Amino acid sequence: MYLLDLGTGTSRSVTVTIPGDRPTIRPHDVDAGELLGNWGISSTGKRAVLEARGDIWTLPAKKGSPRNLTRTSGAAERDPSWSPDGRWIAYFCDATGEYELYITQSDGKGETRRLTGNGQIFRYRPVWSPDSKYIAFIDKTGAIYLHSLEQEETKLIDKEPWADRTRVNWSSDSSWIAYTKSGTNRQSAIWLYKVESGEKHQVTSGMFNDTWPTFDRKGDHLFFASNRDFSAPIYEDVGTTFVYANTDVLVAVPLRDEVGSPWAPKSDEETWDDEEKDEDEEDEGQGEDREGDDEDENDKRKENDQASSDDEENDEEEDDGKEEDEDDEEEVKPVVIELEGLERRALKVPVDRGNFYNLAVNHKGKLVYTRGALRGSDGKPSIKIFDLDDEKNEKREEKTVVKEAGAFRMSANGKKLLVRKEKKMAIVDAAPDQKLDKPISLTGMTARIDPRSEWRQVFTEAWRIQRDFFYDPNMHGVDWPAIHEQYGAMLDDCVSRRDVAFVLGEMIAELNVGHAYVRSAGDIEEEPEVSVGMLGADYELDNGAYRIAQIHEGAPWDIDARGPLSEPNVDVKEGDYLLAVNGVPLDTSKDPWAAFQGLADKVVTLTVSEKPTLDDDAREAVVKPLGSERRLRYRAWIAKNRRYVEEKTEGKVGYIYVPNTSISGQNDLVRQFFGQTDKQALIIDERWNAGGQVPTRFIELLNRPITNYWANRDGLDTPWPPDSHQGPKCMLINGLAGSGGDCFPYYFRQAGLGKLIGTRTWGGLVGLSGNPRLIDGGWVSAPTFAFYETDGTWGVEGHGVDPDIEVIDDPSLMVDGGDPQLDAAIEHMLAELERDPYTPPKRPDYPDRSGMGIRQEDK
Repeated sequence: MYLLDLGTGTSRSVTVTIPGDRPTIRPHDVDAGELLGNWGISSTGKRAVLEARGDIWTLPAKKGSPRNLTRTSGAAERDPSWSPDGRWIAYFCDATGEYELYITQSDGKGETRRLTGNGQIFRYRPVWSPDSKYIAFIDKTGAIYLHSLEQEETKLIDKEPWADRTRVNWSSDSSWIAYTKSGTNRQSAIWLYKVESGEKHQVTSGMFNDTWPTFDRKGDHLFFASNRDFSAPIYEDVGTTFVYANTDVLVAVPLRDEVGSPWAPKSDEETWDDEEKDEDEEDEGQGEDREGDDEDENDKRKENDQASSDDEENDEEEDDGKEEDEDDEEEVKPVVIELEGLERRALKVPVDRGNFYNLAVNHKGKLVYTRGALRGSDGKPSIKIFDLDDEKNEKREEKTVVKEAGAFRMSANGKKLLVRKEKKMAIVDAAPDQKLDKPISLTGMTARIDPRSEWRQVFTEAWRIQRDFFYDPNMHGVDWPAIHEQYGAMLDDCVSRRDVAFVLGEMIAELNVGHAYVRSAGDIEEEPEVSVGMLGADYELDNGAYRIAQIHEGAPWDIDARGPLSEPNVDVKEGDYLLAVNGVPLDTSKDPWAAFQGLADKVVTLTVSEKPTLDDDAREAVVKPLGSERRLRYRAWIAKNRRYVEEKTEGKVGYIYVPNTSISGQNDLVRQFFGQTDKQALIIDERWNAGGQVPTRFIELLNRPITNYWANRDGLDTPWPPDSHQGPKCMLINGLAGSGGDCFPYYFRQAGLGKLIGTRTWGGLVGLSGNPRLIDGGWVSAPTFAFYETDGTWGVEGHGVDPDIEVIDDPSLMVDGGDPQLDAAIEHMLAELERDPYTPPKRPDYPDRSGMGIRQEDK
């Protein structure tokens, strides 16, 4: 602000001081346990390590207190990883302005060292070598790096061409790294990297999608999961589409020919001693009876397993487990891999196919993994274990470690698992039949933050997310470093997290693009809320009382779209007066909903009458109000439009509304499509479409051509495919349909399905594929991919899809629910039915084949 002296023509700045204590910018304590990020487990499973509120914490499995290792309000630490020797924790930190790799002593007492100095982009997943001498990590571009702590150098070892975040796994002797890398066919193959020589080898063909490569601890096998079981398609109930799900199998590859198969056929044979042996040699290690020796050995193994499990349980009560650790130490043998023919040696692990991830091998050589739920199902994942050497398990069955949990980390010694289920975490044995009944306590994870310092980190992080994830490295021509300086200067005037969110939104808006938002404002104070019960009705004030003007419900077949007043035996109808709720008369000086505060999803007694007065004619109805009427009114609106189209076209034209291209929109499309395939024409309404998936399958459903007809002896002839619609179509669009709602009409026109009617769509064809959250729980989105057309030009983004027939929403035509765009679509469809209706072919006369061969016209 400046003050101009009109007499002298000079100006001076005016200093403005706004009084107030500004409590929102004071340092204060927060519960970091509310904002958990990436996590891991200590080398022997005594503690967990977590990223929380931008700090690195360790928590005891049972005894002890939480420990904040970093305590940096103005920096973010991410992706902690505990070294196998137990001493170090590796993580990434942006204290320098970029994410660099650090290590700090795990007890919080030793040194902290920065290992890299060339950070220019987001980095992820530090993975220690078993000897704790190397750390492998990846970055956002798909690059895989290897850092040597002894040589103090970082080198690039490979790069995933599709920028997918590969999984890195070390061999037991720290000499090999297994990872995945996709080919041009987008199928992921297993690759091996030799640390000493730097040589890379592709060891699976990439014909199928191979994932989660995992070395065993003996150096005999490499395990992985692979989508290669295409034996059981799932067919839909209402159409002819089929899919393949749960195609994963588990694979074990012997690293050398001599290893052989753990499931090779065996034959029991008698053995005897040579007569030349001395009697002492004969007795040595033989025992009196060798019959059934294999079984005895298995019994001993089982006993030892049980003893080991008991020892581990007892060890948790001891202060020092070093003696056990020392007893368990074995010399690490060099891992020898015969690369030639490696995939040819692959063996299918004898468990049912499924959806597998999180492969690991415990201290007894047993394979631990997550069996995920079928995609799109309501099932839950479970952590499983399989013993390759268990000869008594004739069925070769997997066993369950933890039910209904999928996320876990294994300790470096292979004895413990840190299992996470939502915010609940527990450290359990890497063995069957574990429970999460002793969770790690998050109590005491109190961190002191300086809001101004944290806000500056949040601001820079949001700026950096756009820099690193935005689809255009040129940032649409915007000088992005200059933008950082321009908007960063505003932070000193921010006095709340909402102010910071506003600045972030303004900064991101400089990119002039869709899908770049402040999606969550972070750690802000939430206002108190109270529920309001809804009856799915409209009210009007009439004769001094509230009258129920309309009751909303879906079509007669919409059994899931009935409101509280539409339930059987509820004696309430349109025109009744609502006089009291739970015996309390309604106050007409307030909205009718005021009487329903706090009553959503609760049993409520309504008093209603055909008269506006509360007298003996009033009656009661017991209902359970809804928390939201959105779905009910939505279905009622669709039903109203469908009825209107049916009436105006004498039943010739069907109507389908698609609210988005996400799963719910897909569901609505399919739900409405099959019951209207017999209509002569279809109006597809995608106005206000909120986007979601890329809707190519939507178009495929609407664009299935007729291939032929099947003549049946009895009944009607069957068109093929039966799940298709023939006849003219059109699509309604408007300016509030975007993203997938831009794609849908673009593809509709591209496929030649019909005219687009309405107004130009939003124009948001850049997409989101995910980016890191902010340390205080906030989230800004960066569009990571953009649409360009088959002629090599950018399209749609920033402009939208133009209609073929423009119809403006004229308010004068929308009185009492009028819809001029829908009217235009109806008129157009009726004209198309006059001009070019679909007419199925007439069934031909049955052929005469009384002689040899067939007629020429029947060939």
